[in-house]
Amino acid sequence: MRLSREIGNNLNEWEAKTAAYQIFKNVAKPGYKYIEEEDLLRFLSKEELEIVLPLFEGAAETGKIKKSALKNWVVKCYLDRKSLAHSLNDTKTAVKQLDKLAAALVIVIIIIITMLLMGFATTQVLVFLSSQVLVVVFMFGNTCKMAFEAIIFVFVMHPFDVGDRCVVDGVQMIVEEMNILTTVFLRFDNEKIYYPNVVLATKPISNFYRSPDMNDSIEFAVDVSTSIECIGFLKARVKAYIDNKPNHWNPKHNIVVKDIVNVNKMNMALYVQHTMNFQNVGEKNNRRSDLVLELKKIFEDLSIRYNLLPQEVHLSYKGATPPPMPIF
Repeated sequence: MRLSREIGNNLNEWEAKTAAYQIFKNVAKPGYKYIEEEDLLRFLSKEELEIVLPLFEGAAETGKIKKSALKNWVVKCYLDRKSLAHSLNDTKTAVKQLDKLAAALVIVIIIIITMLLMGFATTQVLVFLSSQVLVVVFMFGNTCKMAFEAIIFVFVMHPFDVGDRCVVDGVQMIVEEMNILTTVFLRFDNEKIYYPNVVLATKPISNFYRSPDMNDSIEFAVDVSTSIECIGFLKARVKAYIDNKPNHWNPKHNIVVKDIVNVNKMNMALYVQHTMNFQNVGEKNNRRSDLVLELKKIFEDLSIRYNLLPQEVHLSYKGATPPPMPIF
């Protein structure tokens, strides 16, 4: 789309937000707080409109696009295009480095073949060159092996691109830069970590960006005296909330009773599926937080509580012995 290409030309996130404001101002009617369907039909066909509306939060249900929803979408487009631009740039750099290595190897081969064809390569010359090659192999053989393995990792295995959120050695990081020999990661506290690609080739790597819609779970406990009818109301309320957030949650969800503990507590869990992977961890946390708060509200409305069993309490006095009272 022409709109997406224009967004990709922005220099930073602030300019992306400014572009979203200008788009809203130009498309929405003057003084309106929403972009309505008739506003979009000036630029799109009805078939295109059905594809576009679900991209914006809440627009599929209401047929209106809020300013905040448009801003979030434009910023997301900008970040995606920025990651793509970095990935293409790093790939181009890696290809140039590989091209230089290949060119140097081809030049050496051409020189040897030329010497053989012109008769300059006598027995003494060949012995001398062979000895030099053995010296080079002895000195740089391991380096050449590592370089070859790194090239296989970058161009054949290629488990991630720049901007992908990955987990390596149990640490969640963003891919900042890719080279032939090393990859630079950015940790959650913006600390840069350099990994040799040869080392990465031996490790399991989790990639959030390439994952499909991911699952989540929320565990909680209720009092064992909670009625079956009340639990049924709980399931109905949760289903209604998830159905009203089709841009956040897939309809597929489940509430299960895991076990009963000490005959006074039922451990339960809500299993849900996001409509996204966890590449954008901030958005994932916001959605999960809203769901937890909605659960809390449902518990309050249905008076679902959890009470501890009665506990024995033993009191003892350990202070100084009081002085005897004077006798008059």
